[in-house]
Amino acid sequence: MRPVLPSEAPRRPDANEQARMREEQVNDKTQQYAAANIERKKQIADDSAKILKLATELKSEVDNTSKDTLSLSVIRKADEIEKLAHGVKVKMKLSEGAN
Repeated sequence: MRPVLPSEAPRRPDANEQARMREEQVNDKTQQYAAANIERKKQIADDSAKILKLATELKSEVDNTSKDTLSLSVIRKADEIEKLAHGVKVKMKLSEGAN
């Protein structure tokens, strides 16, 4: 076994290297956040399309029911719309630039 020479010993990064490493970490996190934000926006668009479809179906079904009776299907659709709308609201709060 040969001895470790001082030039081969692990050395601590200097200030410039440390700054570069911190900048790389920030850039990586920024890219990850941007990718997650894009995916979240896609999910919001998909869920919004589902809400529109379900709401259209719900209106049609409600128009065809009597004033005193709602079918189980109508109640389920209304519940699903409510859940999707809540999910969209939560995702919008997480999206960049949301107010």
